[in-house]
Amino acid sequence: MPSIYLERVSGDYGFVTTDEYGNEIKQDSSPEIGGNNFGARPMQLLLSALAGCSGIDVILILKKQRQTLTDFKIVVNGEREKDKEPSLWKEIKIHFKFYGEVEEDKALKAVDLSINKYCSVAETLRLAGATIETSVSVNEL
Repeated sequence: MPSIYLERVSGDYGFVTTDEYGNEIKQDSSPEIGGNNFGARPMQLLLSALAGCSGIDVILILKKQRQTLTDFKIVVNGEREKDKEPSLWKEIKIHFKFYGEVEEDKALKAVDLSINKYCSVAETLRLAGATIETSVSVNEL
């Protein structure tokens, strides 16, 4: 079973979490409640996890399709529920940017497979009520 260890290291809410492999993530709360921007907000980390999970899937799929990526970027934007506690992610837009010798139809298929079949983070967010919208660009500046 994976393990995470949290330690407070900066102010009231500045935490470092460490996994069983020694990888660290800095976290903090917003300045409005006493944080000091020491690290990412926990809810932002969910969007980051979505990008990472889907990014791994997409690259694996494109490698199997013999596509040659020279660069790859993902931009994720999310909107949370208003006036609710807890305030969950409601709408998430994720844009995939592909660079290299990549056929657009294969990029679209890889994104669809990741978001709708393989990415556990996407499914977790969907089960919590979020909608996830994707878009793709290939070799656009």
